[in-house]
Amino acid sequence: MTDSSRPCPDADKTAENKKPNSNHAPEQQTADHSIFYAARQALRRHATGGNILIFCTVLALVIANIPAINGHYFQFWDQEVRLQIGSFNLFSHEGHPMTMLQFINDALMAVFFFSIGLEIKREVLVGELSSFRQALLPIMGAIGGMAMPVLIFLFLSKGTDYAGGAAIPMATDIAFSLGVLAMLGKRVPLSLKIFLTTLAVVDDIGGIIVIAAFYSTHIELTLLAYAAGLLALLLLGSALKIKSQAFYLGIGTAIWFLFLNSGIHPTIAGVLVAFCVPARPVYSPKKYIKKMRKAISNFRSQDDEILTKKSILTCEQMNWLKQVESASDKVISPLQELEDTLHPIVNYFILPLFAFANAGIFLLDMDPMSIFEGVSLAIILSLVLGKFLGILSFSWLTVKTRMAPMPAHSNWHEMSSISMLGGIGFTVSLFIATLSFGSDPAQADLLAHAKLGIVVGSLISGIIGFLWLHITLPKGIAPDAVDPD
Repeated sequence: MTDSSRPCPDADKTAENKKPNSNHAPEQQTADHSIFYAARQALRRHATGGNILIFCTVLALVIANIPAINGHYFQFWDQEVRLQIGSFNLFSHEGHPMTMLQFINDALMAVFFFSIGLEIKREVLVGELSSFRQALLPIMGAIGGMAMPVLIFLFLSKGTDYAGGAAIPMATDIAFSLGVLAMLGKRVPLSLKIFLTTLAVVDDIGGIIVIAAFYSTHIELTLLAYAAGLLALLLLGSALKIKSQAFYLGIGTAIWFLFLNSGIHPTIAGVLVAFCVPARPVYSPKKYIKKMRKAISNFRSQDDEILTKKSILTCEQMNWLKQVESASDKVISPLQELEDTLHPIVNYFILPLFAFANAGIFLLDMDPMSIFEGVSLAIILSLVLGKFLGILSFSWLTVKTRMAPMPAHSNWHEMSSISMLGGIGFTVSLFIATLSFGSDPAQADLLAHAKLGIVVGSLISGIIGFLWLHITLPKGIAPDAVDPD
């Protein structure tokens, strides 16, 4: 249950941002100054997570290259993971127990994609993606930011053994990119933060489609049919207004297991289950307020002397407080409640653990010049140049053709900087790299060089984007700045 007594720090500032601005046309004022709750939540959710990811990445690279302990590091990820009752092991694939690395990449990352699915559904219903005109600019930027890196990678990898990794540079890491923006504080206009967040969400949608379409193996139709039946049951539960989180999580776990063993990548199960979670609460805010007032009136009817004493509650008082607690739970939709619950788990545990497990690259036996050749070079150029050119060019065309306005209080220097930050791929890029090259031991060297390219490319994009913004942003607080903390 969220803390409903906590004042919203953005309320007054949001009201100020909705004041008319004579420098903008009326239709642009609405697009520029309508700050959705969902956008503010996304900024709160991801800005601090980037610092933890950076720490875990650096820690993994250091440990993986200390000869005295790196053997323990690499061996740990090969340990088997079991959750077994009799002969049934939930964490098994085709009858074989998962390794720790497979558990992180196929099970914990399914939870990450479940949270992404919840975020996408919320964005479509009440967030930036609910308004076509407001969403069009980041959508077009994201399309360019996905297409251009893939084209550059395909051009550089034509006829090579790593051509199958073309999807690796498609993604933009929300946590890392917003972490860079957070370093610049309130100098960054809120509109640019919203643009980058929405762009990254659309990137995630593209990544989900690519994983579903290109990273499936031999399909077991029987298991897939069972999974489809359970998804239909979830949809029926949503239609019947079943609000129990245990209902959706329990059946969702079964769907994940069926996907895992059916040939469809199990992270897709997380997204599909998220789309089935109800977005409507049991109580409307008006009904909730009535319940609260009734409970408070019960307490007011008692003597002040009874209320001021620190004593064990009476049965009546317990019931009144339980009514308040129950009403508070029912005014928040299951979708928002799950998203809020998963936020600390995903940002502060799952993603850092994923980075720590997958970013450990043994560099001591690598030729330093290999960074500038092969799959490493292809990924670096695709992230740094491809993302920058794709996002900026598609955004420029969208604005110049007047299909959508520029983000408020921004210019093309700042948009260029944001486009460069789009080249921070990291989390989903590492994930797709493991799908592209991780299943075949013969491609271990390709995977290591792909990871190196992702880390270097993301680092270059982050540094250039940060310095460019630092130089071009006006000094002082941006007119629409909102503190995401």
